[in-house]
Amino acid sequence: MALLLVLPAQGQVEPALAEQYFTEASEFCTREGGKLWDRSLCGPMVFADATTGTLAANRSIPDGDRPRVLGYANTALRWGDERWSTFVWKMIPADDAAARGRLMMHELFHRIQPELGLLVTQLPGENDHLDEPRGRFWLQLEFRALASALEASGPRRDEAIHHALTFRTARRAEFDGAAAREQPSEINEGLAQFTAVVAVAATRREAEQTAVRELHAAAEKESFVRTFAYSTGTAYGLFLDERVPGWRTSLTATSDLGELVRRSLPEFVPDDADRLAPLYDGAALWASEVERERERQATIRDLRARFVEGPVLVIPRGRGASFITTGVTPLPGVGTIYPSYRVEGPWGRLEAEQVLVAPDGQTLTLPGPFEIEARRIAGADWSVQFEIGWEIEAGPRVGDFRLTARTPALP
Repeated sequence: MALLLVLPAQGQVEPALAEQYFTEASEFCTREGGKLWDRSLCGPMVFADATTGTLAANRSIPDGDRPRVLGYANTALRWGDERWSTFVWKMIPADDAAARGRLMMHELFHRIQPELGLLVTQLPGENDHLDEPRGRFWLQLEFRALASALEASGPRRDEAIHHALTFRTARRAEFDGAAAREQPSEINEGLAQFTAVVAVAATRREAEQTAVRELHAAAEKESFVRTFAYSTGTAYGLFLDERVPGWRTSLTATSDLGELVRRSLPEFVPDDADRLAPLYDGAALWASEVERERERQATIRDLRARFVEGPVLVIPRGRGASFITTGVTPLPGVGTIYPSYRVEGPWGRLEAEQVLVAPDGQTLTLPGPFEIEARRIAGADWSVQFEIGWEIEAGPRVGDFRLTARTPALP
């Protein structure tokens, strides 16, 4: 394995550590040996630091411009003639080899996901219902039942799986279109995390214990909108390994992992979800969700005042956006707030602590007040550096602005 390095100005990408991590990744995917997906997970990887522009790669770096997302997102993309897994250097766990291995295997699965026909490129909308009290309530009960099932065996495992599927059915019955919105996330991220957990674990039991810990950790997330599938997908994948041999060979991008598990249960009929809730401390859970909802509504009011009611700048979408999932907040009817948002487009470059993404993803909204200087417009916690050929013009409301392509003057 070759190590190609651009030396860091301030040591952000450390050569010795990068070489160690590449070796670890190679060892994990070699041990996995293509058993899960009938092909190796090993492939091109690059660690990058956006601040210094330094990087380390386990392949020769392609000629030409670097992908703009390097150092901003853990993702998979085509660079040169190959598809690469990319990693934000500062997000790699330095003190936990197993967690580091799971991160690397997760992104290496994304690298081969298109080859497997399991990449969903167009999601049918955000899972906003998972920020509603009832949506969160049923999902957390599903988390708890899945963890109980992983910790049990025999009939007790079957019973807890039955409970998890009952809570899942109740949630999807309560929110129109919930199943269609959740399913792609479990295929995209659930399968990636399932692969990561299995590839890194030395034994089946270790994989199950990791999945239990991840289910407990998932319940502590501030929002489940974009994070739920990592843990549910892993759990259902492990159950399918146990109950439906060869399930991965017939999997498609439209498969529902929970539904595949349901079919393995003889004559499954959902139970009364309300009756089962006390088995998983449902009363205390609901009380905490009621309190959270009070706080959420206050947050939504503040965000609406900034991003909807006050003066705003609207810009076109970009490509290769990066953001963090902690703090993702849907604003009903207007879009979703994303934290730590970085993106570039033909119009220029945006860096923002928060941005409102429209429901169709076509526009980004930033709150005023603004300062405009040369080819830069900035607010309190964001800035847009825009290119020649683009200009800031007045929006439809007094105080609003928008970034638009300049119309060439007629001869």
